[in-house]
Amino acid sequence: MFQKRVPAKFFRPLLVVTASAILFAITLPRQASAESVDQGAIAQEVRKEMQRLIQQEGVLDAAIERGITNYIRKQQALAQVQKARKKSDHARNLRPVSTERDHIKGNPDANITLVEYSDFECPFCKRFHPTVEKLIEENDGKVNWVYRHFPLQFHNPGAQKQAEASECAAEIGGNDAFWKYSDLVYARTRSNGNGFPITGLVPLAGEIGLDPATFKECLDSGRMAAQVKEDYQDGVKAGITGTPGVILLNHTTGDVLPMAGAVPMQQLQAAVDRLAAASKTTGGGQ
Repeated sequence: MFQKRVPAKFFRPLLVVTASAILFAITLPRQASAESVDQGAIAQEVRKEMQRLIQQEGVLDAAIERGITNYIRKQQALAQVQKARKKSDHARNLRPVSTERDHIKGNPDANITLVEYSDFECPFCKRFHPTVEKLIEENDGKVNWVYRHFPLQFHNPGAQKQAEASECAAEIGGNDAFWKYSDLVYARTRSNGNGFPITGLVPLAGEIGLDPATFKECLDSGRMAAQVKEDYQDGVKAGITGTPGVILLNHTTGDVLPMAGAVPMQQLQAAVDRLAAASKTTGGGQ
């Protein structure tokens, strides 16, 4: 039994068949005058022709099948549009970029910002990391990169502790130390939750010139957990459901463009170009 009413347009083929049958009847031999035409005979011929078209030629079945297929395609396309619109609406809840709060790579005054919600143990994030590096390098100060934490539960405790460790690196050594530390974690991890040992987090800090004892105190205290959690919650509000979760932001127009997954460089650059073009039409941008 159908759960939903079938749209009336699916029955249009029946009207076509009926019209064909009527035309057939109208074109019956015209030996008889209009007064002598047997209405019953016409009706019988119409029924026969309709039955022949439906049973022998399958006209109605094929037409209905095409109608259903087209209807499903239209509904799927509409669902995609609505899904994209919903993502954009969520993305507008993005926490404003702050040079004091955020970790920014590239020109801090760039007109386009790529905000990434990421997980150090996510294999797709590991693959995506050099792609964003390349994007920043090739856009000559027009795009910068903001990294925010989104450790997935099934990658913990590793992903969570790595996120906290990167925040300790930032607390001790500033923005540059954050990026050096993060780059090394992505380079060394094998991903999927157990890719980098928690016991290796303190020695890694020493490799980039941070004092291991100070770093260990920060990491052991757990005080960075709240900051990581705040990033995660902000990501949820902005519609992030997985990693890497990306939102491109045009600071001139306020336009946002959400993207999901480790998209390739070409697709990423095309999205940046679309946002940049919007700035030119408004007379702003760099």
